[in-house]
Amino acid sequence: MLKISSKALSIQASPTLAITAKANQMKAEGKDVVRFGAGEPDMDTPDYIKAAGIEAINKGFTKYTPSAGIMDLRKAIAEKLLRDNGISVEPSQVVVSNGAKHSIANVCQALLNEGDEVIIPAPYWVSYPEIVKIAGGKPVIIDTDEDDGFRIQPKRLEKAIGEKTKLVILCSPSNPTGSMYNEAQLRELAEVLSKKDVFVLSNEIYEKLVYGVKHVSIAALPGMAEKTITVNGMSKAYSMTGWRIGYAAGPAYIMKAIDNLQSHAASNPVSISQKAALAALKGDGVQLEAMRAEFQKRRDLMVKKLNEIPGVTCSMPDGAFYAFPSVKAHFGKSFGGKTIKNSTDFSSLLLDAEQVAVVPGADFGAPEYIRLSYATDMASIEKGLERLKKFCASLENAPAEAPAA
Repeated sequence: MLKISSKALSIQASPTLAITAKANQMKAEGKDVVRFGAGEPDMDTPDYIKAAGIEAINKGFTKYTPSAGIMDLRKAIAEKLLRDNGISVEPSQVVVSNGAKHSIANVCQALLNEGDEVIIPAPYWVSYPEIVKIAGGKPVIIDTDEDDGFRIQPKRLEKAIGEKTKLVILCSPSNPTGSMYNEAQLRELAEVLSKKDVFVLSNEIYEKLVYGVKHVSIAALPGMAEKTITVNGMSKAYSMTGWRIGYAAGPAYIMKAIDNLQSHAASNPVSISQKAALAALKGDGVQLEAMRAEFQKRRDLMVKKLNEIPGVTCSMPDGAFYAFPSVKAHFGKSFGGKTIKNSTDFSSLLLDAEQVAVVPGADFGAPEYIRLSYATDMASIEKGLERLKKFCASLENAPAEAPAA
C-alpha cells in the first residue's frame, strides 16, 4: 500500500479539538456540560461589521482579489500599525491572509529551510510546533517559570540561540497563559535579539484584550523592525473568528515572498471578509472596549474562584481570555479508582465526573496546568467552577502501590 508523507505522519491533530469534540457530543446527548475550552469570544460580530459583509455580497464583491489582499484594507492595516503599535510599514509590506494561523504558517514557510531551529517559549499555543514542523523546521522548546510570569528571560533566550536558530516566536498576550511583556522586558529581549542573526515572529492577536497594562510591539523597538514579522488579525478583538482574516507585516523582501507563497496556496483571503475587516478597522472601537471590559470582569471572577479551590493556584493573566491554573497538588490522587498522573488525566476525569470541559496543559507544554477560557457568560463560570471545586474535594489519596515481590 502506498504511504502518505512522513511529514504528514509527524503532525498531531489539534488536541484542543479532541476535548471540544467530546464535550460537544455530551452536549448533544442532553448533558449539561460547562465548556471552558473555547478559543473564541462568545459575543457576536458587531452589526456594523456584518453589514459591511452583507453589502459586499449584495454589490457582487465575490470574485478574486489581489493575493495579498485589497489595497484599501492593506492601507488601513498599515495605518493601524503606525497608530496603535508604532510600527511604520508601507501597505506593500502587509499581506492579508485567511486568519492569523494562516499568516503564521506563511511566515514559517517563507523563512525556514529544512532543519532550521525555531525557539518557542513554553507554555505555547498548540499549533506552533506543528506549523514549524510542516515548514521543515525543528521546534526548540524553552521552558518558562510561573514565578517569572511565564516570560522567557533574556539570559535563557541568549543561551538557547545557536547556529541553526532561524526564528524566535513570541506571543504577547499569550495563549494559553494570558501573560504579556511590558516595554522594559521587551527591550531586554530586543537587546539580545538585535545582536543575533535571527528573525522574530511576534503574534499579537490578543493585543486589544489587555487589562490595566499597555501592549507594546517588539517591532517598534530600536533595531527590531528589520528582523520582526508582526502577525495579528480580526478574530479575537472583533469577534470575527469565522470570517478568517489575519495579516502579517514586516520587511519588504519577506512579505513579497509570503505574497508569492500565498498566491499559489490560497489565491487570496476571502473577498467578503476583507470588506468586513476594513469596516472593523474604520470603526470607533466602542463595542471593542465594551467586550474588553466584560472579559476583565469575567477574568477577575474566574481567577478569584479558582484560587479559592484547595489544591488549585492561578496567577492573574494580563490579557487574552484564558486562566491557566496549576493542579499539580492533585496529582497522585484518585477518582473512581483511577489515579491522576497529569493534567490530561485530571481534565478527562473532570469532564466525566462533573461535565466540565477544560484543556490539559500538557498540550501546551505545561503538564501541571489546565487552561480555562472565560469567553463564556458569568453564570457558566460560576456553575463550572463550583463543579470543579466539588471534583477536587472528592479526590482521594491514591493507595500506595504494593512493593514488588
